[in-house]
Amino acid sequence: MRILIVEDEVALAEALVQIFGKNKYIADACYDGVSGLDNALTDIYDVIVLDIMLPKMNGLDVLKNLRLNKITTPVILLTAKDEISDKVKGLDYGADDYLTKPFATEELLARIRSVYRRKENTICENVLSYDDISLNLSTYELTCGQNTVKLGLKEYSIMELFLKNKGRVISKENLIEKVWGYESDAEYNNVEVYISFIRKKLIHISSLVSIKTVRGVGYRLE
Repeated sequence: MRILIVEDEVALAEALVQIFGKNKYIADACYDGVSGLDNALTDIYDVIVLDIMLPKMNGLDVLKNLRLNKITTPVILLTAKDEISDKVKGLDYGADDYLTKPFATEELLARIRSVYRRKENTICENVLSYDDISLNLSTYELTCGQNTVKLGLKEYSIMELFLKNKGRVISKENLIEKVWGYESDAEYNNVEVYISFIRKKLIHISSLVSIKTVRGVGYRLE
């Protein structure tokens, strides 16, 4: 899962990046509304944690612009104000949930899991499957029959993307944006290395599924 944090309290934003990382989430941070909106409009994030009180553009305006641009990424609003009007306006603009500062990180993590499950419609299931393989979204385990292998964070993120786009060609650009981040300096050879890792693990668990190269375009799960 990739999370965008839009929070002008730099210390808090950086702390959240570390916390999310320890929970095996990939997180990017922005410190004002304008840069937050620019990053969110790339539509590469699974969840957005958005503060209301931001410089340059407040969080409610960021949210309103996202929904006007048909970005449906789940948004959790953060606010230092315990005011009903802010919460109501945020929900009316399309927020999926909200938390009032200060908050417990455990609660934020639980709310992130909740809105993500609703988005993916996997409330009763925590597994993605295709043909003879299944990916456990909690344990990062890839299984075929009785054989199971643990995936690393980037391997998991790549495999998750393939399983959510069954049969579709995924470009190297898309893989870099989703797995390494919009502003990453990762190159195509980084993608090729991790694709090779996953191919070996598919062979290791004796799966009939393979990642095919579509020359000049990208990759497809078959």
